[in-house]
Amino acid sequence: IKNMVKNQGESFNPMSKKGNWSKVKNPQVTFKDIAGLENVKVEVQEIVEFMKDPKRFQKIGARLPRGILLSGSPGTGKTLLAKACATEAGVSFFSAAGSQFVEKYAGLGASNIRQLFNAARASSPAVIFIDELDAVGKKRETRMMSNTERETTLNQLLVEMDGFATASNVIVMGATNRPENLDPALLRPGRFDRQIHLSLPALPDRRQILELYLKKIAISEPFAEISKRLATVT
Repeated sequence: IKNMVKNQGESFNPMSKKGNWSKVKNPQVTFKDIAGLENVKVEVQEIVEFMKDPKRFQKIGARLPRGILLSGSPGTGKTLLAKACATEAGVSFFSAAGSQFVEKYAGLGASNIRQLFNAARASSPAVIFIDELDAVGKKRETRMMSNTERETTLNQLLVEMDGFATASNVIVMGATNRPENLDPALLRPGRFDRQIHLSLPALPDRRQILELYLKKIAISEPFAEISKRLATVT
Protein backbone atom coordinates (compact mmCIF):
# COMPACT_ATOMS: atom_id res chain seq x y z
CA ILE A 1 0.00 0.00 0.00
CA LYS A 2 2.87 2.36 0.85
CA ASN A 3 4.41 1.84 -2.57
CA MET A 4 1.08 2.39 -4.33
CA VAL A 5 0.50 5.68 -2.55
CA LYS A 6 4.14 6.74 -2.97
CA ASN A 7 3.86 6.20 -6.72
CA GLN A 8 0.91 8.56 -6.76
CA GLY A 9 3.05 11.28 -5.20
CA GLU A 10 1.26 11.25 -1.80
CA SER A 11 2.53 10.53 1.70
CA PHE A 12 0.86 7.62 3.47
CA ASN A 13 -0.02 8.41 7.08
CA PRO A 14 -3.25 6.78 8.34
CA MET A 15 -3.13 8.77 11.59
CA SER A 16 -3.31 12.07 9.70
CA LYS A 17 -7.02 11.58 8.95
CA LYS A 18 -9.20 14.29 10.46
CA GLY A 19 -12.28 13.53 12.53
CA ASN A 20 -15.11 12.07 10.47
CA TRP A 21 -17.89 14.20 11.99
CA SER A 22 -19.73 17.39 11.17
CA LYS A 23 -20.57 20.58 13.06
CA VAL A 24 -23.69 22.67 12.49
CA LYS A 25 -24.24 25.92 14.36
CA ASN A 26 -28.01 25.82 13.90
CA PRO A 27 -29.66 22.71 12.39
CA GLN A 28 -32.83 24.76 11.63
CA VAL A 29 -35.10 22.05 13.04
CA THR A 30 -37.50 22.99 15.82
CA PHE A 31 -40.05 21.12 17.90
CA LYS A 32 -42.74 22.45 15.54
CA ASP A 33 -41.16 20.36 12.77
CA ILE A 34 -41.65 17.18 14.81
CA ALA A 35 -45.10 15.58 14.98
CA GLY A 36 -46.28 12.61 17.01
CA LEU A 37 -43.74 12.85 19.83
CA GLU A 38 -45.50 15.16 22.26
CA ASN A 39 -44.59 13.22 25.41
CA VAL A 40 -40.96 12.91 24.33
CA LYS A 41 -40.72 16.63 23.56
CA VAL A 42 -41.95 17.43 27.07
CA GLU A 43 -39.29 15.11 28.48
CA VAL A 44 -36.40 16.74 26.61
CA GLN A 45 -37.68 20.29 27.24
CA GLU A 46 -35.94 20.17 30.61
CA ILE A 47 -32.61 19.64 28.84
CA VAL A 48 -33.28 22.54 26.48
CA GLU A 49 -34.12 24.90 29.35
CA PHE A 50 -31.00 23.84 31.22
CA MET A 51 -28.74 24.56 28.25
CA LYS A 52 -30.42 27.93 27.66
CA ASP A 53 -29.76 29.14 31.21
CA PRO A 54 -27.48 26.72 33.10
CA LYS A 55 -26.68 29.16 35.92
CA ARG A 56 -30.32 29.28 37.02
CA PHE A 57 -30.30 25.52 37.57
CA GLN A 58 -26.80 25.36 39.03
CA LYS A 59 -27.83 27.77 41.79
CA ILE A 60 -30.21 25.16 43.19
CA GLY A 61 -27.68 22.33 42.79
CA ALA A 62 -29.11 20.78 39.60
CA ARG A 63 -26.74 19.07 37.17
CA LEU A 64 -27.08 18.65 33.42
CA PRO A 65 -27.24 14.96 32.42
CA ARG A 66 -24.06 13.97 30.62
CA GLY A 67 -25.74 11.60 28.22
CA ILE A 68 -29.20 10.92 26.81
CA LEU A 69 -29.87 7.65 25.03
CA LEU A 70 -32.61 7.73 22.39
CA SER A 71 -33.81 4.24 21.51
CA GLY A 72 -36.51 3.07 19.15
CA SER A 73 -37.28 1.56 15.78
CA PRO A 74 -35.79 3.12 12.62
CA GLY A 75 -37.69 6.19 11.46
CA THR A 76 -39.19 7.17 14.81
CA GLY A 77 -37.42 10.56 14.84
CA LYS A 78 -34.29 10.11 16.96
CA THR A 79 -32.00 12.21 14.77
CA LEU A 80 -34.67 14.85 14.21
CA LEU A 81 -35.24 15.16 17.96
CA ALA A 82 -31.53 15.65 18.66
CA LYS A 83 -31.31 18.39 16.02
CA ALA A 84 -34.39 20.11 17.44
CA CYS A 85 -32.89 20.11 20.95
CA ALA A 86 -29.79 21.92 19.67
CA THR A 87 -31.87 24.43 17.70
CA GLU A 88 -34.28 25.17 20.55
CA ALA A 89 -31.37 25.64 22.96
CA GLY A 90 -29.40 27.74 20.44
CA VAL A 91 -26.21 25.68 20.77
CA SER A 92 -23.76 24.05 18.35
CA PHE A 93 -24.62 20.60 17.03
CA PHE A 94 -21.94 17.98 16.39
CA SER A 95 -23.10 14.81 14.66
CA ALA A 96 -21.42 11.54 13.76
CA ALA A 97 -22.33 7.91 13.19
CA GLY A 98 -20.89 5.27 15.48
CA SER A 99 -19.71 3.29 12.47
CA GLN A 100 -17.44 6.21 11.49
CA PHE A 101 -15.32 5.57 14.59
CA VAL A 102 -14.78 1.89 13.82
CA GLU A 103 -11.49 2.35 12.00
CA LYS A 104 -9.07 0.01 10.28
CA TYR A 105 -5.93 1.42 11.90
CA ALA A 106 -5.12 1.05 15.57
CA GLY A 107 -5.75 4.19 17.61
CA LEU A 108 -7.50 6.15 14.87
CA GLY A 109 -11.02 5.66 16.25
CA ALA A 110 -9.96 6.81 19.72
CA SER A 111 -8.20 9.81 18.17
CA ASN A 112 -11.38 10.82 16.34
CA ILE A 113 -13.35 10.56 19.58
CA ARG A 114 -10.87 12.90 21.31
CA GLN A 115 -11.04 15.40 18.44
CA LEU A 116 -14.84 15.41 18.54
CA PHE A 117 -15.06 16.02 22.28
CA ASN A 118 -12.31 18.66 22.24
CA ALA A 119 -14.12 20.55 19.48
CA ALA A 120 -17.41 20.36 21.41
CA ARG A 121 -15.80 21.69 24.58
CA ALA A 122 -14.27 24.55 22.61
CA SER A 123 -17.71 25.41 21.22
CA SER A 124 -19.56 24.95 24.52
CA PRO A 125 -22.51 24.96 24.97
CA ALA A 126 -22.99 22.15 22.49
CA VAL A 127 -24.79 18.90 21.71
CA ILE A 128 -22.85 15.85 20.51
CA PHE A 129 -25.07 13.41 18.64
CA ILE A 130 -23.78 9.89 17.93
CA ASP A 131 -26.07 7.85 15.71
CA GLU A 132 -25.78 4.05 15.55
CA LEU A 133 -24.21 4.10 19.01
CA ASP A 134 -24.22 0.30 19.16
CA ALA A 135 -21.62 0.22 16.34
CA VAL A 136 -18.98 1.65 18.67
CA GLY A 137 -20.61 0.87 22.03
CA LYS A 138 -21.31 -2.83 21.55
CA LYS A 139 -20.75 -5.11 24.53
CA ARG A 140 -17.09 -5.93 24.97
CA GLU A 141 -16.09 -9.53 24.40
CA THR A 142 -14.08 -11.72 26.74
CA ARG A 143 -12.62 -13.93 24.01
CA MET A 144 -8.97 -13.63 23.09
CA MET A 145 -9.86 -12.78 19.46
CA SER A 146 -11.95 -9.69 20.32
CA ASN A 147 -11.88 -6.50 18.27
CA THR A 148 -9.31 -4.57 20.29
CA GLU A 149 -9.52 -1.45 18.10
CA ARG A 150 -13.28 -1.12 18.66
CA GLU A 151 -12.82 -1.69 22.39
CA THR A 152 -10.10 0.98 22.50
CA THR A 153 -12.49 3.41 20.81
CA LEU A 154 -15.24 2.52 23.29
CA ASN A 155 -12.85 3.00 26.22
CA GLN A 156 -11.94 6.45 24.89
CA LEU A 157 -15.63 7.37 24.68
CA LEU A 158 -16.11 6.29 28.30
CA VAL A 159 -13.09 8.32 29.40
CA GLU A 160 -14.28 11.45 27.57
CA MET A 161 -17.74 11.26 29.13
CA ASP A 162 -16.20 10.80 32.58
CA GLY A 163 -14.04 13.86 31.95
CA PHE A 164 -16.98 16.25 31.62
CA ALA A 165 -16.91 19.01 34.18
CA THR A 166 -20.22 19.91 35.80
CA ALA A 167 -20.14 23.37 34.19
CA SER A 168 -18.95 22.23 30.73
CA ASN A 169 -22.52 22.52 29.35
CA VAL A 170 -21.92 19.82 26.73
CA ILE A 171 -24.37 16.97 26.44
CA VAL A 172 -24.01 13.72 24.49
CA MET A 173 -27.07 12.27 22.78
CA GLY A 174 -26.83 8.75 21.42
CA ALA A 175 -29.29 6.89 19.20
CA THR A 176 -29.66 3.16 18.73
CA ASN A 177 -32.16 0.62 17.44
CA ARG A 178 -30.74 -2.09 19.69
CA PRO A 179 -30.14 -0.83 23.24
CA GLU A 180 -29.78 -4.41 24.52
CA ASN A 181 -26.47 -4.69 22.62
CA LEU A 182 -24.82 -1.73 24.37
CA ASP A 183 -22.00 -2.23 26.85
CA PRO A 184 -23.26 -1.88 30.46
CA ALA A 185 -20.51 0.66 31.18
CA LEU A 186 -22.20 3.13 28.82
CA LEU A 187 -25.45 3.01 30.79
CA ARG A 188 -24.12 3.53 34.28
CA PRO A 189 -24.79 6.85 36.14
CA GLY A 190 -22.68 9.70 34.80
CA ARG A 191 -22.75 8.49 31.21
CA PHE A 192 -25.95 7.69 29.28
CA ASP A 193 -27.96 7.81 32.48
CA ARG A 194 -31.10 9.31 30.87
CA GLN A 195 -32.89 6.89 28.54
CA ILE A 196 -35.81 7.90 26.32
CA HIS A 197 -37.70 5.38 24.20
CA LEU A 198 -39.38 6.51 20.98
CA SER A 199 -42.23 4.16 20.14
CA LEU A 200 -43.97 3.70 16.80
CA PRO A 201 -46.66 6.35 16.24
CA ALA A 202 -50.25 5.53 17.18
CA LEU A 203 -53.24 6.69 15.12
CA PRO A 204 -53.39 10.29 16.46
CA ASP A 205 -49.63 10.60 16.07
CA ARG A 206 -49.78 9.40 12.47
CA ARG A 207 -52.44 12.02 11.71
CA GLN A 208 -50.16 14.75 13.06
CA ILE A 209 -47.24 13.50 10.96
CA LEU A 210 -49.32 13.28 7.79
CA GLU A 211 -50.83 16.73 8.32
CA LEU A 212 -47.33 18.15 8.69
CA TYR A 213 -46.49 16.93 5.18
CA LEU A 214 -49.91 17.59 3.63
CA LYS A 215 -49.45 21.30 4.33
CA LYS A 216 -46.70 21.34 1.71
CA ILE A 217 -48.86 20.10 -1.18
CA ALA A 218 -52.11 21.20 -2.87
CA ILE A 219 -55.07 18.93 -2.21
CA SER A 220 -58.66 19.06 -3.49
CA GLU A 221 -60.43 17.13 -0.73
CA PRO A 222 -60.98 18.37 2.86
CA PHE A 223 -57.71 18.42 4.76
CA ALA A 224 -58.97 16.55 7.84
CA GLU A 225 -60.63 13.79 5.80
CA ILE A 226 -57.48 12.91 3.89
CA SER A 227 -55.26 12.85 6.99
CA LYS A 228 -57.77 10.67 8.85
CA ARG A 229 -58.08 8.21 5.97
CA LEU A 230 -54.33 7.91 5.42
CA ALA A 231 -53.57 7.57 9.12
CA THR A 232 -56.06 4.70 9.36
CA VAL A 233 -54.56 2.66 6.50
CA THR A 234 -50.88 3.18 7.42
